[in-house]
Amino acid sequence: MARTPTTHDPFNAVAEPKRRQVLAVLGTQELSVNQLVELLGWNQPSVSKHLGVLKQVGLVSERRVGRQRMYRVNAERLKPIYDWVAPFERIWNERFDRLDQVLEQMKKEQSDVKK
Repeated sequence: MARTPTTHDPFNAVAEPKRRQVLAVLGTQELSVNQLVELLGWNQPSVSKHLGVLKQVGLVSERRVGRQRMYRVNAERLKPIYDWVAPFERIWNERFDRLDQVLEQMKKEQSDVKK
């Protein structure tokens, strides 16, 4: 089965760690390419390349302000990824709760030994 091209599928687009970094830096703010270059510490062509892929799959939107292009996350297009990951959150929370219980029990046992 052929893999869906990165430029058509948000899941494939965010599989690249650098693109996830771009999304994380953009967060809830709107930034220019130059601001992203400064914040990420990458060269401009690299930032532009990753923005191009994210824009093509609809994960970021672009608007022109004079000669600058401003980019922001299109959260609506991240929803399918969130919906897929959300069920795992319950599993992780349950595991952390169990770990908290084990750690509390260990602390209690350790304090009982010291008495």
